[in-house]
Parts: sequence; structure tokens; C-alpha cells
Amino acid sequence: MSSNESPSRDRTATELLALVTQFLEEHVLPAATASPHSHDEIAAAVAALRIVEREMLGDPAGDATSRAALARLGFSDEAQLAAAIRNGDLDDRAADVTSCLRVLAQQRLAVANPGYQNE
Repeated sequence: MSSNESPSRDRTATELLALVTQFLEEHVLPAATASPHSHDEIAAAVAALRIVEREMLGDPAGDATSRAALARLGFSDEAQLAAAIRNGDLDDRAADVTSCLRVLAQQRLAVANPGYQNE
């Protein structure tokens, strides 16, 4: 690569994130064995980067599932749902709210820890 070329040329943010994460996993994390504290911090950083990567890639099916759960309650986003819960507007629909919140939590867990359902 010449000095005037950018290493990020023609790469998406998601691809760059994956490259950084891979570098940390393959080169930095194995070298951090001298200090368990450093190793744990690097491992946590790698896990966080993997979450960000999954969020950036998105999950159209999961997004559609979340939107459908919100729509069943008459909302288009989580902020509207939260406001309605705070205002007590849904106090008489506890079962419906619980069902919606369960769907939203499952979608977030799928991003944060894709293997959680297998544990």
C-alpha cells in the first residue's frame, strides 16, 4: 500500500470493526497473558466490539419482530412505549405489555449474546 492510500479505502465501518476485533482476538489477547487483569479488559473490549458489529449488521427479521410487537400495542418505537408505561397508560394491559417487553428483550439478547438461547 502506498503512503497516500488509506487502509480504510473501500471498506465499510462494519468491515473495519471486524478487522480491529479480529486483530485484538488474534494478536493482542493472546499476548496479554502476563496480566490477568489486562487479559480480562481486552476480552471485554472484544466482546463489546462484537456486539457493536452485530448491531451495525442488523437483523431485519428481529427488527420486524420488534416493530410488530410494538405495533400490537399501538406504538412505532420503544420511546413511545416507555412514555406510555411511565404515564400509566397501559396499566390495564399488563399481559400485552409483558409480551411486548419479552419480545424486545429477546431481540436485544440475540444481539448482545447470540448463543444465550442455547445456554
